[in-house]
Amino acid sequence: MDKGRVAAKWVLARAENVKGVFLLRSFRRKEGIMNRRLQSILRELLGTQGYVTSRYLASVNQVTPRTVRDDVKQLQTELANIHAGIESVPGKGYKLTIKDEAQFRQFLQRETTGNHGAPISPEERVIRLIQKLLLAEEYIKLDDLADDLFISKSSLQNDLKNAKLILARYGLQVATRPNYGLYLKGDELKRRFCMAEYVFERKTVAADLTSLQLTAFMKEEHLADIWNILVTTMQENGITLSDIAINNLFIHIVIAFKRIEAGHHISLYPKDVSDICSQHEYYVAKKMIARLNTHLGVSFPEIEIAYIAIHLLGTRLVAEHEQANDNLKKVFDDEYYKLAKAIVERVEMELDLNIANDQELLVSLMLHLKPAINRYRYGMNIRNPMLADIKQHYTLAFEAAVIGQAVIKDKLGISIDENEIGYLALHIGAALERRNQQKEPKRILIVCASGRGSAQLLKYKLEANFKKRLFIVDTTEYYQIDQADLTNIDLIVTSIPIKKQMPVPVVEVNTILGTEDLERIETHLRHGDSLLSYTEADLVFLQQSLVSKEGVLRFLDKQLQERGLVSEGFYEALVKREKLASTAYGNLVAIPHPITPQTEKTFLAFVTLKEPVSWNGKPVQLVCLLCVKQGSTEDLERVYNQLLYVLDHRDIVQECIKSEEVTRFLAAVSQR
Repeated sequence: MDKGRVAAKWVLARAENVKGVFLLRSFRRKEGIMNRRLQSILRELLGTQGYVTSRYLASVNQVTPRTVRDDVKQLQTELANIHAGIESVPGKGYKLTIKDEAQFRQFLQRETTGNHGAPISPEERVIRLIQKLLLAEEYIKLDDLADDLFISKSSLQNDLKNAKLILARYGLQVATRPNYGLYLKGDELKRRFCMAEYVFERKTVAADLTSLQLTAFMKEEHLADIWNILVTTMQENGITLSDIAINNLFIHIVIAFKRIEAGHHISLYPKDVSDICSQHEYYVAKKMIARLNTHLGVSFPEIEIAYIAIHLLGTRLVAEHEQANDNLKKVFDDEYYKLAKAIVERVEMELDLNIANDQELLVSLMLHLKPAINRYRYGMNIRNPMLADIKQHYTLAFEAAVIGQAVIKDKLGISIDENEIGYLALHIGAALERRNQQKEPKRILIVCASGRGSAQLLKYKLEANFKKRLFIVDTTEYYQIDQADLTNIDLIVTSIPIKKQMPVPVVEVNTILGTEDLERIETHLRHGDSLLSYTEADLVFLQQSLVSKEGVLRFLDKQLQERGLVSEGFYEALVKREKLASTAYGNLVAIPHPITPQTEKTFLAFVTLKEPVSWNGKPVQLVCLLCVKQGSTEDLERVYNQLLYVLDHRDIVQECIKSEEVTRFLAAVSQR
């Protein structure tokens, strides 16, 4: 990929990251600003050097191919002014062409910065719906909601179903009154928790909130007062919060202020209040409320002290991390020490990740578990702004965290949702990175047909480029490879094609290593060998006309049972895993698998769909079913790394989805 394209992608990514989602007004296209659907198309075109089909773009944006064609025409008009364009080739799709890189980058800066835009995906529309319902003080008509979202009433009804499911987690209900419209019913405390999670953008650092989002909600001087009182009170009382935690607390206090102004007050059971009053955090909250009453001129009822204390309990941290490392049991309650230990032990038993002795992981889990469980006990379901990235880039760590969730349920009877699972995955992912830094180098055998001099050149070039990441065990000629001891060899690097099946992975390179050769070796060191090692043509099912997640899972269950690969109960094991957390990882890909190993060997089965299906609210068109051998987890991490490679490359996913022949699909999925 050329430097200009890389720079352009970076600009677009930065613009995406700084956008807020405080969506209180109907969307209208601003002069000179592309709508978000056009931005989505442009992002997909930037993401590949090849062609992108209209069918793929339709799947990403959840619109028809005809709408994509209209959007591309509009985007073509926008790009023509800056000497760029979109090449359209029948049978191939669309390709971005850029003649002036500097002008194109300026165009991206101008067209994306500050654009909030209309929601595109079902997930975005659902969030907008939730925001509208939470902030409304009056009934909302369906016609007004449909106009605001630029969708039909039938599409609105589908989005409303998903919005109701999310709101139900907070004990909130969407009620309907004929001739009036919709309104939200539920406990004030739960409503505030929900507002904090769905009204404001959680990627924003707390100190920047006053300039980005909350000024539409409250006067800037009041925001500054709340912020200063919050920070000062915590510092005086030795409470340490992470940036995310202080962000959360700040938002909750702002919401409390506005709701009290509007005459809405919370209520708590007497037992809950007495439990909270005995905590140190209650004393801190009382001091904070007294200062807020003085500075803001609003009288916070005494019950609001308990409300603030709940949040402090839900964000409690131990600042002296080193002290925790020295004497874990003295710093933490025995309950949390045993819980963290049980999680690590179960993860190690089921996944064999070699992280059981990582004391830093144990400390991190305990630091997280206590406030997380406090959050659960008071109904504070939190949304994880990093969840999508965690699932996509730390898939194995997320699966380990799902196991951790099962341990928490077994020990405490608590079912945490996938937002909390995502936070657990962060700690496990960090442990995996620490482990990877201590890994032994890959042991390499070089096969070279042009003599010892060429073999030595290959050796020195590899050592210079990969340093401590690999160790050259030996060099050999092709005709002697059968006599070579491959017992401890991780990879064969060869300058001559090896036709026979080898017991270890093989990477073919040129004798004089070029950039592509080095990239191929780098890819293998990072992701292992091809996915072809784990699948067969008989397990690839292309262009299926299935219409739901359940339909896909039942189809796979039936196909695998007919081949004698799985037994009764396999479908139920798939569904049980889906109930813990969605296996849709973005980029139109899902990686379902049974909750526990069910098969006698490790293998992959693939399904592509003619049209995307909703997989827990995410569009999915490529399904990679992973089955791991019972009683063995030795190849699990390697398979996940290979799947992540596919997941990270839109062009590979697109090629897989449009493939109509198994050989073409397998060639696409094995690309490096």
